[in-house]
Amino acid sequence: MGLHLIRHDININFIGNRYLMLALSGLLILAGLVSLTLKGGPRYGIDFAGGTIIQVRFEKPVTLEKIETSLAQADMPGLVVQRMGAEGDSEFLLRTATSEIPTETLRKTIDEAFKTSMGDVGYSVQRVEMVGPKVGADLRSKALEALFYSVLIISIYISGRFEKRWMVAGLMAAALFGGIFVLKFFDMPMGIMIMAAVVIALGMSFYLKLNYALGAIVACVHDVLIPVGIFSMLNIEFDLTVVAALLTITGYSLNDTIIVYDRIRENVNNKKYKTMEETVNRSINQTLSRTLLTSCTTLITVLCLYLLGGHVIRDFALALLIGIVVGTYSSIFIASPILLGFKLKAAPEVAPAA
Repeated sequence: MGLHLIRHDININFIGNRYLMLALSGLLILAGLVSLTLKGGPRYGIDFAGGTIIQVRFEKPVTLEKIETSLAQADMPGLVVQRMGAEGDSEFLLRTATSEIPTETLRKTIDEAFKTSMGDVGYSVQRVEMVGPKVGADLRSKALEALFYSVLIISIYISGRFEKRWMVAGLMAAALFGGIFVLKFFDMPMGIMIMAAVVIALGMSFYLKLNYALGAIVACVHDVLIPVGIFSMLNIEFDLTVVAALLTITGYSLNDTIIVYDRIRENVNNKKYKTMEETVNRSINQTLSRTLLTSCTTLITVLCLYLLGGHVIRDFALALLIGIVVGTYSSIFIASPILLGFKLKAAPEVAPAA
């Protein structure tokens, strides 16, 4: 027998609370979109925005305010000073919006500013990273493109895997590629192309009655929008590690969704329960122990990574923490109820013929 976190015969009414949970998700997504709109989009890190980052370590405790005052008159446009680790570590990140100043000139500027304001303070430069604006824009475009292809492959896989309609899935893929090709021809921004791809994928899934794919795509979009919105509200930077976390979240959420969908399909084929609502609810309960075991063990690991992994991967770990919780939630309250809604709409058409 397998390990069960909860009783195998439990029957929680998840489907009965679906409208409340959908409303909660809608509020979270709306709050995130409002935050993104007010701030003019995500706060991009050096990977995407371009610029220079200098990590310095002091031999004696120094306050953040003292460093900001020392560098206030220095030739470092868009300077942002950020503490790393605990206060006793005396380690800081200096971010500047330009990548055109040579490294040696930057070091000399920082050294002179510190000597003028703080005397002969002992410090060392741990690392210097420079990213040009063109490289940052290319990285941003490639990151969005990676998200697009993940949605595309997920929709094709789910359609073929659960509905055995590979030709129809191929038709949807052709429509997606065609739509993106037209937008590229008119040189549209990658952000608009991604939104168009999601709209095309959802529209084709609805039109071709690819119910499983539709539920999975909505759940994946949901699982990306919520962490992005929370990061915006917390004013956390977006860099390549956060994009890697978002792609990981997409795969993790899809895995959870497939587990639930497999059981739903099995129970539908066996005609074990009288209504589709009961079938979906029972399927969620039957897979609940496995879902929670997987989520809890992964959550503990990522929590340790967040607490002990250091500043460099902290944002990556935070994105994963949010994503694991949201991904587990969406498998139960987003993907499955959407599937149920379309099955219920189809039921009246089948009943008279039977």
